[in-house]
Amino acid sequence: MAEIVNLRQARKAKARDEKAKTAEANRTLHGTPKHLRSLAKARSEKSARDLDAHKKD
Repeated sequence: MAEIVNLRQARKAKARDEKAKTAEANRTLHGTPKHLRSLAKARSEKSARDLDAHKKD
């Protein structure tokens, strides 16, 4: 026999899960200070430039 599911509760649980995912993404995006984000970006750009400088034509 199948388990009875309350659709209202299932819909609310799905909405809570989606909110939790969004909150996690926002914490990672807004949780780091600007100077650390810019430092990480600068380091990644420098490593890309260094790698491109060693390529042969």
